[in-house]
Order: sequence, then C-alpha cells, then structure tokens
Amino acid sequence: MQGMKDIAEMHWKHDLLGSIEVGIVVLNRDYEVQVWNLFMENHSNIIPSKIRNKSLFEFFPEIDCQWFKAKSEPVFSLKSPVFVIWEQRPFLFRFGANRPITSGSEFMFQNITIFPLASLTGRVEQVCIVVYDVTVQALNIKAVAALNSQLLEISRVDGLTGLFNHRYWEEQFCQEFKRNLRTKTQSSLIILDIDNLKKINDTYGYPAGDEVIRTLAEIVKKTTRETDLCGRYYDEKLTILLPDTGAESVQYLADRICRLVEKRLVQYQQHGIAYTVSLGVAQFDNIFSDHSHWLERAENALCKAKEAERNQVVIA
Repeated sequence: MQGMKDIAEMHWKHDLLGSIEVGIVVLNRDYEVQVWNLFMENHSNIIPSKIRNKSLFEFFPEIDCQWFKAKSEPVFSLKSPVFVIWEQRPFLFRFGANRPITSGSEFMFQNITIFPLASLTGRVEQVCIVVYDVTVQALNIKAVAALNSQLLEISRVDGLTGLFNHRYWEEQFCQEFKRNLRTKTQSSLIILDIDNLKKINDTYGYPAGDEVIRTLAEIVKKTTRETDLCGRYYDEKLTILLPDTGAESVQYLADRICRLVEKRLVQYQQHGIAYTVSLGVAQFDNIFSDHSHWLERAENALCKAKEAERNQVVIA
C-alpha cells in the first residue's frame, strides 16, 4: 500500500515539474544535475537521464563557471536566495527563442533565481535554479529604450546638417562656459557663415542652398574632433566649440576649413556650385559675465571677416 502511495506521489510531482512554464534545475554541491524538468528538456534537447548526475558545466560551456559558483556559494553557505535579472546577464542557458522568426531575438532572455534546498539536518546540500523566460518583456523594454534614444537624438540633432540643433548646442555651450569659469581653462569658439548664400538661393533655388549648408556641415564634421561641439546656430551659420583649445591652435583648423570649402564644388542637379565661408574666432575670457558675451565676441570677429572681402578667418 505504501509503495502505491509513493508511486502516486512521484507521479504528481513529475506532472507538476512537467507542466509549469519555468525551468527547474536542482544541483548538488558538486554542481551535478539532480533534477531536470520538461521545460529544460524541451529547450535544450537534453533528456533528464542523459544529464542527471553530470556536471552542469560539461553540457553548458557558455556558463561562466567561476561566476556561477560565486553566485551559488552564498546560497549553500548562508541559505540565502540569489536573483539574476536579464539586464545583468541576458541568459544563463543559451536557449533559442520560442518564436525565432517573430520574436526579434536569437536567444531566450532569462531571469533566474537560485534558492537553497535544506536537508532534514538543516544543511543545504542542493540548490534549485528557476529559469524564467522573459524574452517578450525584455524585447519590449529594449524597444522602448531604443525609441526613447531615437527621440532624444531627434530632439538634439538638426535634420539638414546632422549637427546639434541650436537649442541643444547652446545648452552645451552654456555648460562649457561655466566649466571655463570654474577651471580657468582655454576654450575657443568658431562661428562660420556661408558667403553670399542669398545669391546661391536666388540663382539655383533654396534646395541648392540647403545642399551647400549640408556640404559645409560635412566638412566641419570631418575636420573636427569627437570632443568638439558642432552645431547649426542659425540658417547658414554653424558653430564649433573647441574645449581646452586656445585661439592660436584654432587658427590652423579655421584656415583648413576655409581652404577645403574653397576647393569643394557642390553638385546640385547639373550645376557645380562654388562657395566660400567666413569665420570668426573667439577665445574664452574671464571677463565674460555670461556665455552670450562670448558669442558676441565671436560674432564681432565674423563681421570683420565679412567686411574684409569674406573667405577668411578673423580672431577676436
């Protein structure tokens, strides 16, 4: 009679482990598999009899043995469960996604819980790993994050030039101004203005003028450093903020932009459009009471370049 009860108990336990939609793995102190439920069998194509009493790491070399043991030891010694979410580690077992064609992921994102299984003596001789398939939730979170990143990029970048837009550039410029006040460092500002853009617009049309602005932005991006802040300030005016750079060092960059622009014909429809730029340069000065005075000094230098027959650099 007792034997029948034991068989019945084993049967319902087997049914329970097979029906739940999570992975159940029980490991002993040597990290040998004691229990391997149907979820794990279905996703790994490893039947329980093949893996039972075998090292987990032998079958899953993608698991970082040292990391996993470091996570599991407190479960054995302190009887305290451990949680690992997919943001920390995308998966423990590299299983394929349930719907590889429609899921948008090649693998299953997983949250795992490792909790202690105490024996009758109170010692923890085994731990249980519960594996949760969180692929749908993870992909949704990643999609929202990607969309937010896109929206943030759109809010900062000028659509025509790919440079920072006026609002964002000025925010960063204001921060750099405050940093210069605090650290007494040398930074410089360049304002570029396309010479005679109105004539280009009148002759070839506004789309041609836009192509000239876009081409100038391309030259600016190629000639500046990653740490420089380049923006479209107004219409055909572009700005370059060069942190930790004195005006003398900027001279070479400004002259180079001038020469590159002079040599570059803008191809629009069947026309090759030649154009030039004027540049005003201003170095940070401790006498500035706010960032607008720095801008004003660069604007004044630009006006002098325009008055002096254009196509040149003037340093304030």
